[in-house]
Amino acid sequence: MNDAQKEPKTESHDPSVPEAYAAFMRTGWDERELEVAQHPISSPASARRARLAATFPGERLVLPAGTFKVRSNDTDYRFRSDTAHTYFSGNQTSDAVLVVEPDGSSVLYARPGSGRDSDEFFRDRQYGALWVGRRASLGEIEASLGLPVRHLDELADALSVSTKTRVHRGVSAEVDKLVAPDETLDTDLARVVSEMRLIKDEWELGELQTACDITTLGFEDSVREWDRVLEFGERWLEGTFFRRARAMGNDIGYDSIVAGGAHATTLHWIENTGRIVPGELALLDMGVEGHNLYTADVTRTIPVNGTYSPLQRDLYTLVLRAQDAGIAALRPGQPFLAGHDAAMEILAHGLADLGLLPVSAEEALDPESKVYARWTLHGTSHMLGMDVHDCGRAAPESYRDGILAEGMVLTVEPGLYFQEDDLLVPEELRGIGIRIEDDVVVTADGVRNLSAALPREADAVEEWMARLRG
Repeated sequence: MNDAQKEPKTESHDPSVPEAYAAFMRTGWDERELEVAQHPISSPASARRARLAATFPGERLVLPAGTFKVRSNDTDYRFRSDTAHTYFSGNQTSDAVLVVEPDGSSVLYARPGSGRDSDEFFRDRQYGALWVGRRASLGEIEASLGLPVRHLDELADALSVSTKTRVHRGVSAEVDKLVAPDETLDTDLARVVSEMRLIKDEWELGELQTACDITTLGFEDSVREWDRVLEFGERWLEGTFFRRARAMGNDIGYDSIVAGGAHATTLHWIENTGRIVPGELALLDMGVEGHNLYTADVTRTIPVNGTYSPLQRDLYTLVLRAQDAGIAALRPGQPFLAGHDAAMEILAHGLADLGLLPVSAEEALDPESKVYARWTLHGTSHMLGMDVHDCGRAAPESYRDGILAEGMVLTVEPGLYFQEDDLLVPEELRGIGIRIEDDVVVTADGVRNLSAALPREADAVEEWMARLRG
């Protein structure tokens, strides 16, 4: 079905469109294509597609971008393309599908802007240019991405040609319907496209560094507005950081965690509805997603009134020592879990020194015990890239149980969490949560901290807050 035949997406409350009005709207428009420069992703994406095709020789590989998701009734979330699709194509437009053919060639099937011979451009609420903005033409997409682009309407016929086909499923229900599923084939494709992202190239590292740098600015914005934070609470911090993310990047990489006081003991507190109270701590876990979809993921736990209390400082220093140990353990050839194990060693002994463990630190660290984890809760690291939890479908032996290699990017984020209702800890500890998180790239002889511009040491945090607050 071509654009002229499609019924535009409208709503019941839209006014009627007489034929005279529709006919008049179809006339008098300049439809020239724009001059488009080739995107810097085009060359790396081409190499990635070649590697992917070589992994599955003689097979067709289908990677959709996905489509809009409903937020409420007739309103959608802002579109964000599927990570694997964009990694191998560079495309970020909705509804597109990348197809790698059995001979290794690739075609992007895309939905371009509608022609002025249809009503879509002025009536369609989801795709119409006068409703949501101009969509690129097929020629413009091709010029930008450097690969052949065809109309999305041709996809079904292309996929009907019988050959061994793997689909990156769960991204587009429409695409999933076009090819009979084969769980073994499709699961293996999902694994490979995750594992191919484990090692970042120099261009990707530059994108991640930019995301971290903008994230630093977002944290600084938040502290500069501290008086408003005390007035409006967690919501003000969330909104302030989001403003920077949208101004200089694409979006936030994940829902910001802005946790004052006891909210910091909820690992994924994203309600961000609480107060920021002097004398307590504020845990800020926030990251900017850049224009090419690479995201930062950084956490700082800062004193609301600018100075850590003696107890807060002691606990913060314990977590910082754990993070330092975790970072120091990371280098090529070491297990992915080396950072976690090193950090937990420090935290378990610290908890023993606080008199909290029911057994010795050594016994608690035994994999058959791990009772210390009541107060640490989560792993110390995850891969980072175009997804905040990147490479999530990689095989365990390539990721969690794998070996670190130069070019991998991961977080280091130990934490201590004492719940408000935990009767096994002294009252003065209850409701305190502390996490420190940085993003590091594995280098030839260790790691480089991409988020080092944000202070970590307690004294440095206090000085940073004082400087920014004036």
